[in-house]
Amino acid sequence: MKVFVTGASGYIGRHVVKEFLDRGHEVLACDFSFKGVDERANTVSVDIFSGDDSLYTKIGKIDLVVHLAWSDGFVHNSPTHMGNLSNHFIFLRNMAIAGCHNIAVMGSMHEVGYWEGSIDENTPCHPLSQYGIAKNALRESLLLLSSELNFNLYWLRAYYIYGDDHHGSSIFAKITQAVEDGKNEFPFTTGKNKCDFISIYELAKQIVKASTQDKITGIINVCSGKPVSLAEQIQWFIKDRGFNIKLLYGAYPDREYDSPGVWGNSDKIQAIMEQNF
Repeated sequence: MKVFVTGASGYIGRHVVKEFLDRGHEVLACDFSFKGVDERANTVSVDIFSGDDSLYTKIGKIDLVVHLAWSDGFVHNSPTHMGNLSNHFIFLRNMAIAGCHNIAVMGSMHEVGYWEGSIDENTPCHPLSQYGIAKNALRESLLLLSSELNFNLYWLRAYYIYGDDHHGSSIFAKITQAVEDGKNEFPFTTGKNKCDFISIYELAKQIVKASTQDKITGIINVCSGKPVSLAEQIQWFIKDRGFNIKLLYGAYPDREYDSPGVWGNSDKIQAIMEQNF
């Protein structure tokens, strides 16, 4: 397939680009910078928020858009999320109208808001941040649009990502930086909350596999499907990396709005990965 990847040099994007290329697809990588992007990709410097309705033709009539670009992803109440919402929608709408029949977009568990237990495509969404609200609105708008324009929409809902920790902004990246700074203690919460953890490398595989098939579309959890406590995952991470650092449990209080346990239902992605339709 000829694939147009936005946010190609981002934390997720660079791994997705590589995975597409490794599987023999042609990749057009789009971003502000191309540092860290696989050299086998063709780079495209275009403003996806320009409103240009001829962009699809200009970049060469692609088979698939994988839209990963998103500003301030780790600043959940940034005004940028709602400020850019219409631009995201117009870009993807223009691509669909022009003839792109496959559109994959990065979703987030933050669309759901507070929830306890497994999340699937029918879980009600009541987001609690500007980031979650914007993602949720984009998803709802695109689901309506996909019915109207008859294209395959893959809403790829991600959870807690680790790996390639020099480029991330998660707690795993913060611990990695603390070790490199020579610290031997790391202030922490109780770590009792359970989450769905997935490595960036497995996530990239799931994104590519999910967006290059047409049997399962709509909301797809890209996840492990397994609830693991934050403390357990962090301890595994420290041991796996050979770090000499101690967690200071209880240094920070657990956030009141964090669920005691939330994870993705992995039925769809497991079927896709196993091609079990």
